Formats: sequence, C-alpha cells, structure tokens
Amino acid sequence: MCDFCNEMSRRTFIGASTALSGGLLFNSLSASAAAAPDLTGEWSKQPPVRIYVVYLGTKGFYPRPSFDSAAAIQKIYAPCLDAAAKNLGDVEFIGKDHIENTPDAANQLMPKIVDQKADAVFVIHLTAGWSQPFDIFASTGLPVAVYSQPLSGHDWGHVPFKQRNGAKIIMSVSRDRNEIQRLAGLLRTPARMKSAKLIVVGVPGCADGSPAARDYAKIKEKFGTEVVHITPEEVIEVFQTITDEEAIAEAENYWIKPAKEVREPSREEIIKACKVHFALKRLMMKHQSRTITVKCLGGIIENIGFPCLSLCRTLDDGGVGTCQADMDAALTMMLMLYATGLPGFMFNMNLDMSLKAIIGVHCVAPTKMDGPQSQRLPFAVRSHTETERGVALEVLMDRDADREITWARLSNNNEILVGSGILRGGYDFEDRGCRTRFIAEVTSSTVRELFENLSGNVTGMPFVPLLHRIMFYGNHMDNFRDLAQLMELKFMVEGKDMA
Repeated sequence: MCDFCNEMSRRTFIGASTALSGGLLFNSLSASAAAAPDLTGEWSKQPPVRIYVVYLGTKGFYPRPSFDSAAAIQKIYAPCLDAAAKNLGDVEFIGKDHIENTPDAANQLMPKIVDQKADAVFVIHLTAGWSQPFDIFASTGLPVAVYSQPLSGHDWGHVPFKQRNGAKIIMSVSRDRNEIQRLAGLLRTPARMKSAKLIVVGVPGCADGSPAARDYAKIKEKFGTEVVHITPEEVIEVFQTITDEEAIAEAENYWIKPAKEVREPSREEIIKACKVHFALKRLMMKHQSRTITVKCLGGIIENIGFPCLSLCRTLDDGGVGTCQADMDAALTMMLMLYATGLPGFMFNMNLDMSLKAIIGVHCVAPTKMDGPQSQRLPFAVRSHTETERGVALEVLMDRDADREITWARLSNNNEILVGSGILRGGYDFEDRGCRTRFIAEVTSSTVRELFENLSGNVTGMPFVPLLHRIMFYGNHMDNFRDLAQLMELKFMVEGKDMA
C-alpha cells in the first residue's frame, strides 16, 4: 500500500485479492482443504481487465494556480493505482496519459483508447475544466469512473446530469483514496460478466426467478453472460466416477472436524454430499465456470443426494452457488463477487415487526462471509429443514453482531432492489425456519415500509422472486448504486421506491 493511501481494512480486500486474481482456486485455500484430493487443479487464468487510466488536468485555477499535477501523479496517484492493481489481482492499468482538461485533448486520446482494446476508462481528475472530456470518454460505450479529490474543480457537478441521461459513468469525490480501488473493482464488473458462464443444473425449463432472468438469451443480451444448462443425468454420470475415498478427506477435514456439532446427518451422508460436490465441481471446471445454480428437487436429490453442502463450499471458495435454480439470485451474487470479491448468503425474507427487523433464513450459506481467505464462522452440520433429510449447514453469525449488512436482488435484468441494516446475530425462535438464520435491524427504511412496499412492485407474486434476497457483509448501497449505473439497471431502495 502506498504511503499516501489510507490503510485499507483486511476485510475489504480479503476476497477480491484472492478469489479474483486471474482465476479461481478451488483447492489450496486452507490447510484442511488442501488435504482433499486435487480433482481438477486450478482454474484457467483469466486475462486481466484492461482499464485505461487518464490523468485529467495539467494546470488551472483549481485546486490552485501553482498546483503541480505531475508531482501529484508521481507521489500520490501512481502508487495508489499500483497498490490497487496488486490488491485486486485481475486488473491491468494501461495508458496513464496525462492530458489537459479540454475536449481537444480528450478527443486526441480516443484512437489510443480504442487501439489498446480497453475494457473501461478510469479518469483521475486533477484540475478544473468543464467536464466535456467525461462525455467524450463515455461516448466509447465503455464504463467510465472518475475519481476527484475535493476542490479539484467544479466538473463533478455535471456528472449527475450525465448519469440521468444514461451515461455509464460513476464518480467519487472524496479525500479517501481507498475509493480508487473501489472504483476499479466496479469497473472490472461489466467485463467479467461478459466473459462469465452461469451453469444451471436441472431438467429443461427448470430455471426460476423473474421472467427475463429465466430467458437465457435475454441474460446474454443484457450482461453478456453465457448460460450453460446441465441435466441431472449428466451430474449423475460424473457422480458415479467419484469414489468414497476421494470424498472422505473433504468430509473429515473441511466439514466434520471443524464443525461445532454434527447433529442429524451420518458420516456416510456427509461423504455422499462431498461426492455430489466433486461431481458439480468437475462440471464447473469443464465449462470454466465459477457460478452454478441447482434445481434441488429436479432430479438431483432424488438420485444422488442434496447439493446444499456443495453450494456452501463453492461460496467459501470464491464462487457463486445458489439453490432452487434462482437466476436473479445467481446474477446478483455475480455482480457483487466481481465488484468486491465477497460471497453472498441467499435467504428467504421474513420480518419480526416487534424487533423492527428482518429475518433471513436458508439452508445454504458460506462460512467465509468475508471472502475465501477469511476466518470461518462457527457452523453445525445439519439436515435440510423442510425435508429433514440430507446434509445442510447451520452457520452461526452471532460473532459478527453489530456489523453492517446489505441485501439485494436483481429483477427482470432491469431493476435491482437494495436495502441495508445492522446484523444483530442469529435468530432462534422455537427452532422455526431453515437452518441458517440471522436477524438484522433495518436502516434503509422502516420495517413497516418494507412490509407495505415489499419488492417495489417489480417481482410479482411468485415465491422465489418475491422473497429471495442476497445478504452481504458491509454497507454496499453506494456499490450497488454505481453498479446499477454501469450496468444500466434501475436502482431501488426496497421499502422506499416503487416501480
């Protein structure tokens, strides 16, 4: 980290610096996991996202006539960008041209940006102008981010107008130079979505969620993401090649020994669940995908067992794993993973009005909510609640009480519902609901508003889109606002905004 940048918290970087550094490492993530057999090795290295950096402004009346912009680049901004590239792991800052803050200078740079095949443009705003260069860079169709320290000029005042007119441009006016890395993480997201593959496991037509998200062609059109459909028969065929011996190390070292308790499932059931994981993992590796969603009751459970444990493991290892073939949920997790490196917990939304809180419950949850290299949360190995069969997880979040959280859900590839709160720990009321449970005080609205305006009138009445949300550690309201701008989505505060 450069001397001029504020020290970033370990939790901010922990997922992004490892899970996204060129490829996903499903193995070698921890000493216990390393004991499991290496079935597939490491993901193919992803090419870095190429972000074209423009230092905008050489001199001017702001910040002051004597301001040395070249010295600021050398002493402050270049080291900050170097640190961001190291921490993010999968971006390459190119260009780094220092130009006057004028339309002519910006136009002269355009052929170079195109020739360099940039995926995004990052403007470090140094001195005052009139913001026309922002429009010129945005005219490429590439996502654009602008970082400006306070009192660098009045150009920032034009950006909200450009945003309302649909420009894919985001901006941070802040003395906190950590924002440079945050913006760079957001800029890589559109490119990562375009190169991603989302695996759906189940019978044809099993995809759930909003109508547009169930349409694979519309996902490709909106995000560039390719959907790969895999039938239960394909999974069963791979499952039959996994031996018990291959799954025993995974079961013992990653689940049984670290667990606070193993209650309902037998050791044999846990080993079988690990075989399911290795089968799904092999298919992910085959298709070079880090994202999977499974239609649980669509031929998998009935023939080989529950995928819950596999989805938990995938989340811990820096991938995306959702159940019930919830396409909106998987896409929401992908956006946040590529932007920040953090996993999400898909939950059923519930309320406790007496405590002015939301309750989140589900049987699939990561034990590493701060990313692949973070400390695991305590957990118990349990059965799946609704069926009282199979293997699932009860992840205990009391340790992280009082942390900020954000929940979100895409809908119809067009809107993104977002809310925030304060985690108050686990929730135990007469042992009701799915295995993993949390309770959070709502801060983005009131619980009454959330009740009256649930889903903002965008999801309709079907259960999955109406009540599934994704919870992330940290306050990411600004991240989702910025992602919405870059991905051309409508940002909505759940409980406040209505379609």
